[in-house]
Amino acid sequence: MQTTWADKGPNRQRRMALRLLAGAAIAGPVWAQGGWPSRPLRLVVGFPPGSSPDLTARALADPLAQALGQPVVVENRPGAGGNIAADVVARARDEHTLGLMINGNLTIAKLLNPATPYDPFTDLAPVSLIGTAPLVLTAAAALPAEAAAVLAAGRAAGDRWNYGSPGVGTIAHIGMEMLKAATGWRAVHVPYPGNPQVINAMLQGDVQVALLPPGLAMPQVQSGRLRAVGLTSAGRSTLAPGVPSLAEVGLRGFELEIWNAVAAPATLPAERIRRVAEALADIVRRPDVRQKLFSQGWQVAGTSPEALARRMRDDTARLKAVIERNGIRAQ
Repeated sequence: MQTTWADKGPNRQRRMALRLLAGAAIAGPVWAQGGWPSRPLRLVVGFPPGSSPDLTARALADPLAQALGQPVVVENRPGAGGNIAADVVARARDEHTLGLMINGNLTIAKLLNPATPYDPFTDLAPVSLIGTAPLVLTAAAALPAEAAAVLAAGRAAGDRWNYGSPGVGTIAHIGMEMLKAATGWRAVHVPYPGNPQVINAMLQGDVQVALLPPGLAMPQVQSGRLRAVGLTSAGRSTLAPGVPSLAEVGLRGFELEIWNAVAAPATLPAERIRRVAEALADIVRRPDVRQKLFSQGWQVAGTSPEALARRMRDDTARLKAVIERNGIRAQ
């Protein structure tokens, strides 16, 4: 740009000073946040690389880094069903630690194991619900094709039926006990190390039914190796095309979802929690991220901290009764 005489001398200096003051006024609110984050953040995951929570965390890490202006490093701290990582987050005081957690870590962890070192409601701060998914009530291919017939067969079988789960105290285990109360089933619980082993047991005829995530159940259903009886959501889901909800097949009011969420230490200031939550809500709605999470088996949510807190309270209240009634304790 050419310099004119009007740009020289005292007038020019006054105009430059006014521009600087205006710029400072605009930048002021950002500076007032204390320059946070001032270094890389870590996103702690309680499961190994390649697991579903790990894949979700890695889908969020780069766009969250762009939104916050600092790298986001995924740190895997597996063990105790994700509770070790949750405790790492709860104890963090560096204001640069977040956690990607499953619903059990944020709701029933201490109900299942009183020795759990953190309390989800006092030591962690909800940030944002990321993704939700129903479970698929899945049955062996030898059972009837009609959902109503499967439910009737389960009642008639008494304790001659087995159901599989990926472990005592998992949502699949608690959900099946809820289902037993709703259907009159008396199927016997058989825990396995993980869902792949549950599927193998169903294929071999060792167990008759199980609640499985859509991403694992649907390939088996579509190949004809297993049957989909119904979904544990209130309605149908694009994660399991063509599968009715359990409400549609006669189990009114039966709802259960798995979900994951981002949480922070309870000591992280509210304005910083809000900033992360707003960034995550925007990120999960981007078409590329939405599709990536969908391919992992999640319907995106992206809620406020308050909405996640309500979900935590509601799920805990509902599952607590089942846990106490059946004396379920994590192993």
